[in-house]
Order: sequence, then C-alpha cells, then structure tokens
Amino acid sequence: MDTKDYKITDKNFKIKEAPTAVPKEYQALTKDEIKAQINANVKKLQKIQQKLYAQRKYGIVVLFQAMDAAGKDSMIKHIFSGVNPVGFKVANFKQPNSVELAHDYLWRINESLPRRGVIGVFNRSYYEDVLVSRVHPEILLKNNLPQISSVEDVTDDFWESRYEDIRQYEAYLNRQGYIVYKFFLHVSKEEQRHRFQRRIDIKSKNWKFSAADIRERRYWGRYQKAYQKAIRATATPQEPWYVIPSDSKWYSRLAVSDILTHQLDKLPLAYPDVNHEQRSLMAEALKELKEE
Repeated sequence: MDTKDYKITDKNFKIKEAPTAVPKEYQALTKDEIKAQINANVKKLQKIQQKLYAQRKYGIVVLFQAMDAAGKDSMIKHIFSGVNPVGFKVANFKQPNSVELAHDYLWRINESLPRRGVIGVFNRSYYEDVLVSRVHPEILLKNNLPQISSVEDVTDDFWESRYEDIRQYEAYLNRQGYIVYKFFLHVSKEEQRHRFQRRIDIKSKNWKFSAADIRERRYWGRYQKAYQKAIRATATPQEPWYVIPSDSKWYSRLAVSDILTHQLDKLPLAYPDVNHEQRSLMAEALKELKEE
C-alpha cells in the first residue's frame, strides 16, 4: 500500500483537503481481502515485537487521536490482536482526575509510558490538551495555572507555548529511545452521524451511545480547526503525523497496520548476543536436564 500521502511533516496541512474515503484503487477490495492483508501485517508485527521485547532498547508509543466514533477502540483490537500481552500496554486518557490536575499536563503521560521493549498504545493522548481544551478553554481554569485566571487569558501565545512543549517532549522521548507514531483517524461528519445513528438503532450497540458525544458534535467545526492547528504545529520530518482516511474502518486498519509494520521494520532490532559465560551456563543447564 502506498501511504506516503498520509504522512504529514510540515505546516501546510489542510484538513479539508485530507481524504476520509477509501481511495479508488482500494474500493474493489472485498472485506475478506482486506482482512487477509491485515492478518499478514499482524504476523509481521508479532515477529517485530519479539525482537523489540528481547532487545529492550526501544520503547514504542502508538498514539491515536480522532473525533468520536472514528474507530480507535476497534483499531487497537484488530491490528494488535496477535501481540504478546507481556510486551503490550494500552493507556486511555479521559478527563483528568483531581490528582492529575494537581500536576503538569504531561505528568500522567510519563506515568503511562511503556518500558523499553514494550509497545504502548495511547487511546487519546497529551494532544487532548491542545484539542478539547482549545475548543473548551474554560477547562483550563481547573488546572490552577499561574498565568490563567480567566478564559480571556488563554491567548494564541498560550497555545503556541503548548505546541512547543509537545515538540520538545517528543524530541526528548526520541533521544531516550522512545519512538512515537502519531495517527489521526480522519472521519467525515456524515460518517460520524451514521455511526451515532447505528448506536441508537441497533440494540446491541446501545451501550456505546453517549449524549456527551452528541453534544460535542455541535462543535465539529471548532474541532476541525483545532486538529489542523495542532497537526501543523507538531508535524516534523522527525515526528510526523499520519492522517488516515477512516470512513471505512477496515481500510483505516489496513493503512495503519501497513504503516506501523513498515516503520517498525526499519528499526535496528536484533536478538541480544549471548556471551561466553552465558553459553557456558546454558551448556551446564542442558547437561543437567539431559541427566535427569
């Protein structure tokens, strides 16, 4: 799959020009054909994870941001279905609690970072603090920030400083051996409406319904602007964003799994070398086992 058009590395990103639909060349694929390709990627990811976990030099963070109902949960379920749970961790970032609000906004992120050798998934992330907070700046009044006493204090300079925080944080993580892969699952407003309706119309999906999601839909335009600004400000050649067409959940899963396996395969992963002393210990252990 050619996914180069989904990779954003500069300030020229325009969200209205980013596709949400399946490209024409993939529309003829059946669901079974797409599933087969995803399964092939899952097997590749299994092999990569084994080396990653054994070597323990790199920590992987796969970050998903999206509008509601874009398919983040099912994405995680499908493309990581074959990984070893020992080397896998998922963190969900919802509204911060009182303990988290008593710290800086990146504190809870550090608490949730995977160890080296582990693939960590962030279902939402620190980007919520330049997305939801940008659409609803009144949220920031709960953070007891010294420079924010009212909504009027939340200026463009404040957001620019947060974007700078994020750029520096991601550069720091990279220097420590953490690789961050950032995915925005880009769904159309019409497709979101369709998915919300299904949550109401189909009894087995009723549990997914949230009145809060419907209320947030009223701010669709503001969220689109917030995403565009955040992606423009934090997309670099070293820390790109991947904006994935997500009106089809199966196509979006294929695109993300393709990108992940391709990028992870570039890492210099290898099983650790065994030194002479370790080989001697293994020879003694083998001898003991055979003599039982």
